[in-house]
Amino acid sequence: MEKLNLIVFWIATGLLTLLMLFSAGMYIFNHDMIVSAFKSLGYPTYLIYPLATAKILGLIAIITNKSRTLKEWAYAGFFFDFVLALAAHLKADDGGYLLAAIAIILVLISYVFDKKLSRDKYAL
Repeated sequence: MEKLNLIVFWIATGLLTLLMLFSAGMYIFNHDMIVSAFKSLGYPTYLIYPLATAKILGLIAIITNKSRTLKEWAYAGFFFDFVLALAAHLKADDGGYLLAAIAIILVLISYVFDKKLSRDKYAL
């Protein structure tokens, strides 16, 4: 059972990582397009670079597992980021909500299975 939990965790975390790297890359390399997207969603554009940095740092915190506290904050930050993105896309009615919904599901699966793995690890 622990092996299945590990596989599910890494699949969800891997997909979440790809999504966050794609997002951060878009923020950095397609800045003009992201500026117009942020404006259409009603978000201030000065958040673009800090969000890209936070996404990369959050991934590092989750993947390296060096600090449980940082990992919890990273999961919380991703969850709130995705919920706010979902709400903004639904309000703007631009069709971008599907990716945010998928991201919420991925972060929840990764988080739940991370908890299962750490519980199994310390239950011995």
